[in-house]
Amino acid sequence: MASETAGGTTLEVLRRLESGPRGLTETEAAARLLTHGENTLPDRRTPSWPRRCAHALRDPFTAVLLCLGLVSAAVASWGTAVVILALVAVSCVLRAGGEHRADRSMAALRELVAGTATVLRRDTDREPPRPREVPVPDLVPGDVLRLGPGDLVPADVRLLRARGLTVHQAALTGESAPAAKKAVEGPAGSGGDDETPLCFQGSTVATGSGTAVVVATGDGTRFAAAHRQPASPRDGGAFDRSVHGISWVLIRFMLLTPPLVLMANAALRGRGLETLPFAVAVAVGLTPEMLPVIVTTCLARGAALLARTHGVIVKRLPALHDLGAVDVLCVDKTGTLTQDRPVVARALDPAGRDDPEVLRWAAVGAWWTLQLAELPAPDALDEALLAAAGPVGEEYDGVDAVPFDPVRRLSTAVVRGSLGRHTVVVTGAAEAVVERCATEPGERDRLLALAAREADAGLRVLAVATADRPAGAPGPPDPRGLAFRGLVTFRDALAPTAAEALRALADRGVTVKVLTGDHPATAARACHELGLDPGEIRTAAQLQGPEAADRATVVARCTPQDKARVVAALRAAGHTVGFLGDGVNDVAALRAADVGLAPRSAVGVARESADVVLVEKELTAIGHAITAGRHASGNIASYLRVTLSSNLGNVVAMLAAGLLLPFLPMLPAQVLAQNLCFDAAQLAFAHDRPGAAALRGPAVLRPRSFLRFVTGFGLLNAVADLATFAVLAFALDGPDAVDDEAVFHSAWFTENLLTQALVMLLLRTGRRDEGSRAPGPVSLAAAGLAAVGLLLPPSSLGTALGMTALPAAYYLLPAVVLGLYAVALWAAGGRQRRRQP
Repeated sequence: MASETAGGTTLEVLRRLESGPRGLTETEAAARLLTHGENTLPDRRTPSWPRRCAHALRDPFTAVLLCLGLVSAAVASWGTAVVILALVAVSCVLRAGGEHRADRSMAALRELVAGTATVLRRDTDREPPRPREVPVPDLVPGDVLRLGPGDLVPADVRLLRARGLTVHQAALTGESAPAAKKAVEGPAGSGGDDETPLCFQGSTVATGSGTAVVVATGDGTRFAAAHRQPASPRDGGAFDRSVHGISWVLIRFMLLTPPLVLMANAALRGRGLETLPFAVAVAVGLTPEMLPVIVTTCLARGAALLARTHGVIVKRLPALHDLGAVDVLCVDKTGTLTQDRPVVARALDPAGRDDPEVLRWAAVGAWWTLQLAELPAPDALDEALLAAAGPVGEEYDGVDAVPFDPVRRLSTAVVRGSLGRHTVVVTGAAEAVVERCATEPGERDRLLALAAREADAGLRVLAVATADRPAGAPGPPDPRGLAFRGLVTFRDALAPTAAEALRALADRGVTVKVLTGDHPATAARACHELGLDPGEIRTAAQLQGPEAADRATVVARCTPQDKARVVAALRAAGHTVGFLGDGVNDVAALRAADVGLAPRSAVGVARESADVVLVEKELTAIGHAITAGRHASGNIASYLRVTLSSNLGNVVAMLAAGLLLPFLPMLPAQVLAQNLCFDAAQLAFAHDRPGAAALRGPAVLRPRSFLRFVTGFGLLNAVADLATFAVLAFALDGPDAVDDEAVFHSAWFTENLLTQALVMLLLRTGRRDEGSRAPGPVSLAAAGLAAVGLLLPPSSLGTALGMTALPAAYYLLPAVVLGLYAVALWAAGGRQRRRQP
């Protein structure tokens, strides 16, 4: 365990691990990997097929079907019971198979975004150590690794060096505030609770940096010991909540159907429990039992296609639903609208004149921050400073450094100056640096005005200050009384695909909002150059309430908490919000959004917090992801519209006909067989291609309007069925009542499957494949359903179900009804589409 290995002084720990500050050689690391195994959490057993099928029974529709089947068996209606239980078994097997394929796909996709750690390793004992990126599973006890802001602590470690290091360890302790960590030379715990040298797997670095030795991996970590139960599932998105609400309305109606049918038949026809199988079959006919299968298949196919073609990895499968509903996308400016590589524009002294000495001091601070803070990766501004200043910094001896902190908005480095003196170099936001400078009255306002002038020109501004201190004086973290040196300004190059991506998102009905820590004018300049109207630019402090957040296009001077607050306000205003972020300052907003997106290059904690990971950080990939989400959601909505409107119409018609006719309009086994055929055909919706109109706006399923749609088209379907009943009742005048019933059942079975085939073609989202003459999967499935309706009654299976062959003359009158129904359905569908925005 970590506590045993990490006990004692730092030297004792290193000796026990047979390691040192220089880390391990590659040969030693490989040998230890074989001994200790991979640094992964204990595997959770993959659910077996019986367990998956049992889990599928938790779906409310499947559970209701099972109950209805058991009721049928209890009253000895074995034919009805067998067909219903077959429906339950088919639904469970299909859902289990879809989940199994989805789990395999997601496991393969997660391997693409597996985290890495920066370790010090050597090829041989004689070579100096070099920082290397290795996969987290390859870490072994004794590895020496570097930690920086936003990094996930990949194993249990003992700190060797730390500079301003604080970590979030809520996953272990539940404490929301970051805990300070220090490299204590004595035994662990000897410095008190505030000087803990241990960091545990599952923690994330909030500020500062450190170098640490791995003391435990895999099963031996404290996080693994606490990892007993899976994390609670994330709340469903807007689409899931809508489907859930619609589902429970249908379930209540299904549960009311059998007793209503029994009472009505007992009161009007004097029938008793003999109608129970028919009542149960009618309730089953209303059930969209293939919904879990359709949902799982649509999402799994969409996620796999995104990863394969566009480098977008969906970590949480239901997030694809939410992507389809996104109507507001919040992004940072840097790295999204502009490139991640800023370029130095000018270096200015306090009077606003060019002064290369300011650039030199800023580069000295950047150099020694990189050297002493031991960051896993350099900051983009630091790289730009060093590239512009050339070889500087090595003429000094570094003493201490604290890397940039997004809360304090500055970084600090200390170097040796003249004999017995140290020079403190501070760089950061102009407001934060000037606040710490010793200035004359009015000087502070003049310096901030100078910074504002440069920022108003759309440039990023870095303030530089220094201070001379005695060698024994306290160093970082928060020096005061500084001497203001000047400003370094940077310009950002636009991302090459940003303008096109913004136009594409606007065409899809997605509003882009920019949340940035930069000056308002810097963000405005980038927006204007990209063709995005920034409107009235607000700072985070100016936003009060959801309406203000809704109106703002650019929100500048955002802290991490501000970004999360703006995202929450947009959600409160009724939007489905996506957030793209890559830094530790974006984590709160990633978790607050409906869908969190992060590039694969993001810091570890941001990547783990995201629902979707992008191979490249660009808006074009997000546009493809939103389209895929709408594609999947559109197919699911098509399935719900078609199956519910058709089923509702059939149920209403059968209930009415059951009361008007002297015999049941259809035998229970025939009702269930028809339902099974319809369900099988509708599996094609998982492979459909929605029309362009369905992809143009957010995929939001509004329960009230959806239920109005289903009720309207369901009643239209019921009218067509009742018209068919009337035609058949008029046509059936044979002398033998049994033969008449068989012909009626057969004709109605055929007519019903033909109307359902029409509904599949005319009510789906993608009614036609523009630019393609080849029939789509739904068209083929509808044709197959119609063929079954025509060919099943005269077959031997039809005879077993109580049906018979129809004379040719009996096809004519129902065909007229079907033609009129198709015209009415087309007209009503066109009116519905015109009413949609």
